[in-house]
Amino acid sequence: SAAIGLRSDKYALVATLRRSPSELSSYQKKIFEIDEHIGIATSGLVADARVLAKYMRNECINHRYVYDGPMQVGRLVLQVADKSQLGTQRIGSRPYGVGLLVVGNDQTGPHLYETQPSGQYFEFTAMAIGARSQAGRTYLEKHFKRFAELPLDELITHALLALRETLGSGTELSSTNVAVGYVGGEHPFTLLEDETIQPYIDAVKRPDEAAPAAAPAAAEGDAAMDTGS
Repeated sequence: SAAIGLRSDKYALVATLRRSPSELSSYQKKIFEIDEHIGIATSGLVADARVLAKYMRNECINHRYVYDGPMQVGRLVLQVADKSQLGTQRIGSRPYGVGLLVVGNDQTGPHLYETQPSGQYFEFTAMAIGARSQAGRTYLEKHFKRFAELPLDELITHALLALRETLGSGTELSSTNVAVGYVGGEHPFTLLEDETIQPYIDAVKRPDEAAPAAAPAAAEGDAAMDTGS
């Protein structure tokens, strides 16, 4: 499933869909806290993501022990990329089957990185990875120039709207299937899910709730206005 990441001058955040393999099972966790200033969102094999998350946590703990301070986000991402690349080169091992969006805040400000199973990594202002992520990237490309100055609430709204673009038919955003993690300013990495994400879900759902009941002509008018904007 898709994962969305974006950042401003003060905050970096990720948003994911928590998929459930059946109605009888719990939702699969896709966002992990690494340190109080770093978190990740995953797309792909969550079992592989947990292995990388454990490695990243240990690296942050070791760095704090040796240097008595938090690890720079870019340095941790570089180490994850090097570790990922080994799986593409060594006989008897396979690449990690997971892409990561890494967000963090250090002395150089907020950051958003993507790491790939190949060992490549990139820094972004905004990015979407995973299933049907192209629709999410298209949304982000239209709006990312405004992100730098936006407050946290509006950044979360944009992340949810981008995430909604990646949904398949018959699926809606809800407090049970969406999670958001953010970091920046005075905030340590914070996870929003279930009842804490509900107000943001309500905010982005309201315009759509009236859409099915609208007359066809009105719906066409709305589409024309959207195109014009």
